[in-house]
Amino acid sequence: MTTQNEKAFGLWSAVFLGIGSMVGAGIFIVIGEAGAIAGTGVLISFLIGGIIALLCGYSLAKLAIRYPSRGGLIEYLVQIYGEGFFSGSMGILFYLTQLIALAAVAKSFGTYTATYLVSTNSPLSATDINLFATGIILFFTLINLLGAAVIAKAENFIVLFKLSALTLFTLAALFYIHPQNLTLDVHTHLINLFYALGLTFFAFQGFSVITNSVEDMQNPEKTILKSMILAILLVAILYLAVSIAVLGNLPLPEIIKAQDFALAEAAKPAFGDWGFKIIAATALIATASAINATLYAVTQISYTLAKEGNLPAVYQYNIFKNTEGLILSSLIILPIIWFLALDKIASIAAIMVLLIQGIIHLGHLLKLKETGAQAFWVSLAALGSFIAAAFAIDYTSQKIPHFDLWILSALAAAYLFEVLLRLFTHRTIEPQIPELTTLETKLVQNWQQRKTQVLNLFQQRLNQR
Repeated sequence: MTTQNEKAFGLWSAVFLGIGSMVGAGIFIVIGEAGAIAGTGVLISFLIGGIIALLCGYSLAKLAIRYPSRGGLIEYLVQIYGEGFFSGSMGILFYLTQLIALAAVAKSFGTYTATYLVSTNSPLSATDINLFATGIILFFTLINLLGAAVIAKAENFIVLFKLSALTLFTLAALFYIHPQNLTLDVHTHLINLFYALGLTFFAFQGFSVITNSVEDMQNPEKTILKSMILAILLVAILYLAVSIAVLGNLPLPEIIKAQDFALAEAAKPAFGDWGFKIIAATALIATASAINATLYAVTQISYTLAKEGNLPAVYQYNIFKNTEGLILSSLIILPIIWFLALDKIASIAAIMVLLIQGIIHLGHLLKLKETGAQAFWVSLAALGSFIAAAFAIDYTSQKIPHFDLWILSALAAAYLFEVLLRLFTHRTIEPQIPELTTLETKLVQNWQQRKTQVLNLFQQRLNQR
């Protein structure tokens, strides 16, 4: 156990961890793809996506305070739905989706790197891309082996760099904006705004990694909700500002044409060809940052799964300043990079995370007495997650035939995997954090009521003065 003074994550370290996970390669691609769907209406989509993310962040922070576990969402599933096939299969599914997401981000890094480092005279090869992707996974595996303190410091540095680059780009691009480009297209169908929402909310995915740092966090009762809200608000402001810069500099036809690199293309009016290269380099750094933050979260998840009985005990054995779960997770990611077509399964993984979040927020309504969360905000978090997932499934189904059947197949496979594990290992899932007794629940409720009364009295005294 570490003492309070040895905790690696303070308020801003936790904020940077969340920002690092959210601002990955996604924004560099999503802004073009979402703009191609909704035009200037993408600003509204980003705003709605940010609001849903804030609601989800509030719900998860309240759960993290009551159930402070490295497992994050995994622990909440077991606490809410109890020991059983459902919570077990959802836990395993969430772990695997995180590995797939990491593989997809690493492959994106490999593609970017190969594009700019491999000779333009020779075509890109899958081997080049996979080698660069493998290299970045191994590099951050080494960083994570050095412990949470090194992870926090590395993430702080990387996040500051990429935020500085994006802020500089945005401020400079604002001077070259064509106001007519920002006029809201009245012909844009409302449905397109929600189709774009499925993409823009994906750009916020990653804030949940803050909950995985709770055991390495200073004063989590005070820190986790603040860090969650700050991280999401800062990212929302950044996304809206960057969207205005891109939409204001590029006409919609050019955004559609360059949707995979629209952000880099929008840097040309202010910085010329160098602007394109700088933003492309920032995309590389942002992707690396997301890999670092998510790999940390995956290690905490696998550790908790092993401790609860979901994964073999080897996942929780110590190695350097981390666990063998880090090594095993990395070894699983590598064949995913090399042998699987990630375009389809990455879409499935992203939507699975949305559905699992919705399931957790819905179940949170059963634990409000323990967490002290407000039912209204938690209900909106669940509703927002399911709405975003529904539109994402609908839109992706138009691009990938029978995509809804792939989603159902993934759910069925996770459940079957859970059944087989139980049959062959006779394992059971136990929560790390004990439930409150009836007396403890009443004490918590009384404390929350007294706290509210004191705050109201204090506010009245201030108003009288």
